[in-house]
Amino acid sequence: MPETSTDEKWMRYALSLARRAWGQTHPNPLVGAVIVESGEAVAEGWHRADGGPHAEVVALRALGRTPAKDATLYVTLEPCSTQGRTGACTTAIIEAGIGRVVIGAEDPNPAHVGQGVEVLRAAGIEVLAGVMAADCADLNLIFRHWITRGEPLLAAKIATTAAGAFAPSGGSGTPWVTGPEARADVMRWRQYFPAIGVSANTALADDPRLTVRLEGEAETSPQRFIFDRELKTAGAIDRLKLYTDAHTGQTVVVCTEGLDNAATFKARGITLWELPHPEGYLDWGAFRKRCSVEKIYGVYLEPGPTLSAGLLAQGEVDYLFHYIAPITASDQRHDSQTGPYTLREMREAKLGEDRLQRGWL
Repeated sequence: MPETSTDEKWMRYALSLARRAWGQTHPNPLVGAVIVESGEAVAEGWHRADGGPHAEVVALRALGRTPAKDATLYVTLEPCSTQGRTGACTTAIIEAGIGRVVIGAEDPNPAHVGQGVEVLRAAGIEVLAGVMAADCADLNLIFRHWITRGEPLLAAKIATTAAGAFAPSGGSGTPWVTGPEARADVMRWRQYFPAIGVSANTALADDPRLTVRLEGEAETSPQRFIFDRELKTAGAIDRLKLYTDAHTGQTVVVCTEGLDNAATFKARGITLWELPHPEGYLDWGAFRKRCSVEKIYGVYLEPGPTLSAGLLAQGEVDYLFHYIAPITASDQRHDSQTGPYTLREMREAKLGEDRLQRGWL
């Protein structure tokens, strides 16, 4: 049965349900589900946290009865077909008596992809898959990378002029190059990622908080990384917010092994990740492995021009967020230019006067 505007309408609603757990389900995906009977939503659910019931099960429990003959379950991700910790969602759907299921994105797990659809169809359930698939898949950048690569997603955020010149970040009294809508969007993505990172140069120049500050919500802090190869921030340990604010316990300094001034940080209770730095560069492979051990599934990097150029040149960034301000190079102080890059699954958004281009590198 072909997709209809009604199917898209309810899938869009299921997406809005999934987003209610934005940033709270790692390493599990964001998933929303809604049960519709006679054109009306009669039950809904979303996956709230790792280890909790899946969205389909939440919706079925909320229904609390046998579904009507015309009931359709809309779910943003292909239902799981294996037992896991919470039972197979396909089993719950079949046992509930749902007659039609509309699915957004397929399960990205190579070991499971397509199996949920097959199980449901084998049970006589009408299945329509791929409705708003791109939007549903885009919801789970971190999960998709983790489940297929077995390593954390490293994403970089850069802001440049229209000419591609790196722009000031807004610290130390420097005016922001992007407008309030773009800056609010950055906060939204900070909330999505379990960790955020900056270079030592950015920490010293801008004294950032690296917290999530959304209107109407309490300030929160993800895991915060400072990439400081030689611990040059030691001289500013008494003034930088990352070392002195209420979220200091969330700060980790990534540095070279065996530095003499490491004791300064350890005496203050600041966590160090001492990693190899072959040829003067951070061993990003070692950093990813340490993140995996610590169950940090994604890191949102806000690097300055030097670290950005190095990350892009070395191919160490998996995903890029590029905010572009409509100013020429002569309008604003700027640093080095971004190099050429190609994005897969590129998505664009207009944010006030600015633009966001994002996608897989």
